Amino acid sequence: MFLKNLEIGLRPILKEDITPSYLGWLNDQEVCAQNSHAYFPYSLEQLSSFVEKSQHSSSDLRLAIIELEKNVHIGNVSLQNINFINRSAEFAILMGEKDYWGKGYGYEAAYLLFNHGFSHLNLNRIYCGTTNENEGMKKIAMKIGMIQEGVRRQAFYKWGKYQDIIEYGILKDEFLNNLSL
Repeated sequence: MFLKNLEIGLRPILKEDITPSYLGWLNDQEVCAQNSHAYFPYSLEQLSSFVEKSQHSSSDLRLAIIELEKNVHIGNVSLQNINFINRSAEFAILMGEKDYWGKGYGYEAAYLLFNHGFSHLNLNRIYCGTTNENEGMKKIAMKIGMIQEGVRRQAFYKWGKYQDIIEYGILKDEFLNNLSL
């Protein structure tokens, strides 16, 4: 494992992760209801290409979330669009295995990744955007200490309706100060 705590580990996404289950996440309307997946069907070839690109990217750190007790790949977490000049990156998460929803694994993965981003990649800012209806992502953002920075009105269209995108951000010193509370 690249990063881990007692319950989860984060490691690179591997070719062995290209399974019908993983592919199913990207085509599942419930899993992808509040993200940019599932507009078009994903194929195994597209998933293979994504995994291959992820392994060679210098601007994206994409990791598999592994539930350690059962050694199950339950989702992915990433710092994307890493900008080493501005020292910023965009946070994203996909919790694919529904049996693991609502149990704190998303927050744990975010915490491990944010700590790595600020402590080892020397980032100063991590940000994300999510739809106004994505309660899971909003909870993760608030619990990790992110601050709502703005709203992009009607910036997301899916399933026949527009939604606002809520923008969140956190600075290195804010994150590290939250650790000491």
